[in-house]
Amino acid sequence: MNGVKRHHRLVKSFFTSSGSAALALGLCLLLFSACTVGPKYNRPAVETPEAYKELTPKDFPQTEGWKTAQPKDDSLRGKWWEIFNDPQLNDLEEKVNVNNQSIAASASAFLAAHALVRQARSQYFPTVTTSPSIIGERASATNTATLPPGTSSASPAYTSYTLPFDATWQPDLFGRVRNTVLSNIAAAQVSAADLANVRLSMQAELASDYFSLRGQDALRELLDRTVVDYQVAVDLNRVLYQTGIANDEAVAQAETQLETTQAQATAVGIARAQFEHAVAMLIGQPASSFSIPQEPLNAKPPAVPFGVPSQLLERRPDIAAAERTVAQANAQIGIAKVAYYPTLSLDGTFGLQSTSIANWFTWPSRFFSVGPTLAETLFDAGLRRATVQQFRAQYDEQVANYRQTVLTAFQQVEDNLAGLRILSVEIDQQDTAVSSATRNLTIATDRYKLGIDPYLNVLTAQELLLTNQVTDITLRTSQMTTTVQLVEALGGGWDASQLPTPQQLVTESPAPSGAAPAAPAQASAPAPKPHR
Repeated sequence: MNGVKRHHRLVKSFFTSSGSAALALGLCLLLFSACTVGPKYNRPAVETPEAYKELTPKDFPQTEGWKTAQPKDDSLRGKWWEIFNDPQLNDLEEKVNVNNQSIAASASAFLAAHALVRQARSQYFPTVTTSPSIIGERASATNTATLPPGTSSASPAYTSYTLPFDATWQPDLFGRVRNTVLSNIAAAQVSAADLANVRLSMQAELASDYFSLRGQDALRELLDRTVVDYQVAVDLNRVLYQTGIANDEAVAQAETQLETTQAQATAVGIARAQFEHAVAMLIGQPASSFSIPQEPLNAKPPAVPFGVPSQLLERRPDIAAAERTVAQANAQIGIAKVAYYPTLSLDGTFGLQSTSIANWFTWPSRFFSVGPTLAETLFDAGLRRATVQQFRAQYDEQVANYRQTVLTAFQQVEDNLAGLRILSVEIDQQDTAVSSATRNLTIATDRYKLGIDPYLNVLTAQELLLTNQVTDITLRTSQMTTTVQLVEALGGGWDASQLPTPQQLVTESPAPSGAAPAAPAQASAPAPKPHR
């Protein structure tokens, strides 16, 4: 605005002569269009710790997956699921990217947001319309004032041929259009980040369901193997009973344990079927025509490069979406402030009109009108002030949401790091418990065969072993799903450089449906080596 004041006298001098009026108007438009109303945007500051506390280098030797560091694992990449080295999982993840309907819906939302950017940008330019017409009319013969030239009262009917062109333009004097474009660009970037977040969520959910399904397969294999062992125990007790060595009570106890375990093995099928159906839904296939061959869980958790906390601000698509929402809210303040300033419209009409088709396209048939219109609100009972206050409050709300999103991200990473560290210790302890339970069963079986102890001791030892084996499988399944959750908490292989730039949103075609928005052509800084 200071530039406008400095040139006020110069502009006024141009208006003193009719010949310089057009030049003065053009200069005014140039000066005012360089004046953008609204606060300058700066990313809100957030506190970031220097390092994660729940899994530090001193914990790596006791944490499975972090015992050996691989130099190539400095950062997660786009296809992050490949760190699990499971071909079946790789194939399913590729199908998610293509066929998942939640991803397709988010991709369509991004296309709509991208189109809004182009719509907003169109306001920089004038609108030109035309509405040609050929209309037969009859004027009143008793009112000669309404008769067009060349028409007599004896024949008041005539045909009007009109070819008008109307042009309207509102110069962007105080940045209304500019702020609208900035707001829509930020909204499109929010949509792009939301698309990346939905894709990451679907990928992580698929991986979690897949490892949970494999955990059910491992549990079913354990129970089937246990059923075979219990059947041997039943047969043994029947033989001992028939020879008079054992009693019928031992036979009944063995049979009860066998049948109970058979029921447990059957019940595993319910959870497995549900996980299989969930995978089918995620990859966009009907559950009725999809199946995964049974294969017990045997994967080991890989070392996940988690880097330093400051990198999380660039890796998480939900953080990027929250930050871009703040930028959008900031632009809305500028749009609200523009209402304090006048609006200039330049309107013009030019065309050809005649009552004779022979003279329609001749120079004397031309007509035109052109001129500016200035509009300013003189009184609105505080409407504009309240509107600005509303958008300022919404900006503050989005800043708080952004900071809360960052805090939630740190919490999720720390939760999963702690989970992996503690699960590793717990699994080691559980493996020891399984070994002890196996030794206990061996001793109880030998003592029973020697007639020292009743069969109830064997039953107790068998149940204790099975319980510990089931717990061991559950912990290992949880270890794999927690690894997936850590990858998701870190943002997968995404980073903020993959957001479409303002230039791309204005000039380039949008990304195809279901695909990620094009990454800007720029070199990204090398990622620091992760903690191991």
